[in-house]
Amino acid sequence: MLRPEELGEGERERWRALRAASAAARNPFMEPEFTEAVGRVRPRTRVAVVYEGREPVGFLPHERGRFGQGHALAYGVSDAQGAVLGPGLGEGGGGDGRSGLGLDADGLLRACSLSSFAFDNLEAEQELFVPHAAAEYASYVIDVEKGYETYESVLRAQSPKFLKTTLAKERRLGRQVGDLRFVFDEREPAALRTLMAWKSAQYRRTGRRDRFAQDWITRLVSLLAARTRGQECSGTLSVLYAGGQPVAAHFGLRSTSVLACWFPAYDPEFAKYSPGLVLHLRMAEAAAAEGIGLLDLGRGAAEYKDSLKTGQVPVYEGAWTRPGAGAALHWLSREPSRRAHHFVRSRPRLAATAARALKGAGRLRRS
Repeated sequence: MLRPEELGEGERERWRALRAASAAARNPFMEPEFTEAVGRVRPRTRVAVVYEGREPVGFLPHERGRFGQGHALAYGVSDAQGAVLGPGLGEGGGGDGRSGLGLDADGLLRACSLSSFAFDNLEAEQELFVPHAAAEYASYVIDVEKGYETYESVLRAQSPKFLKTTLAKERRLGRQVGDLRFVFDEREPAALRTLMAWKSAQYRRTGRRDRFAQDWITRLVSLLAARTRGQECSGTLSVLYAGGQPVAAHFGLRSTSVLACWFPAYDPEFAKYSPGLVLHLRMAEAAAAEGIGLLDLGRGAAEYKDSLKTGQVPVYEGAWTRPGAGAALHWLSREPSRRAHHFVRSRPRLAATAARALKGAGRLRRS
């Protein structure tokens, strides 16, 4: 059991090699650089290292709470979670939570001295933990493997009005506000601060919890933007400028093959031009030019995702719990709210009513 900073370079290289050999997409949230960044702002971050002889064959990044309650790394924020295991360990387990070499979730998590292990964006390939999932959700994706032009042709076929309208708004934004400029990898700190301010305002406006009011999330994003530049995990700030001023921005993580979309926002003053949608189209174009094949928009339904997506992949929410006090503590702290959220999200009309109620609460809060 190690702190992230205690991992040697050999262990980090082994971690990267296991991810490269995995059938899962190379999501940057699953790389050692992300774990190291979380460890700098979350002191309870740990990495369980599984050995076969002297060879490391698996890694489980996680956070340990009081009374041994554990959860996936950056639970509630990370968009991809789970263990990094060799093919023989993480696959071929027959769907019972046990791998071909005898590793099972109970044994692994007992070795970590955890009474529970919660996850909310578990990768589909995580056979050790999927049997413990309580719900499956869709994470929406944009496939640009064959190039941006091919992606545009897909949009013309499935959402012709959306694409035509968005491109027209982009041209109008350039005419009425000023020349457009898109920067895929912006390094200006002021642009990141602007994005976080927009996003905080959006959370409050829609009645949702402001993630950037949590100090550790602000510090994590700032750290990833300033210092994380690994080949398979690099903090990436994209900004759309009009007339020299930022009108939309996004911060996420990228690997050589995946752009994990994380925090998008725009200036409400320019809402009539749909700058957020324009930004996503330019991000898709730039990602394709960089050789990135997939943009992961993350879990959760949203109108803009429905317009942009080309497909979806499953992610899972749930928890492993050890019988006893730990399981009771987990159930009381998380399960009632999780079930309530799932009940609402699985019923579109009820979800729409809830969204309107949240916006109303946001307006009351601002007043």
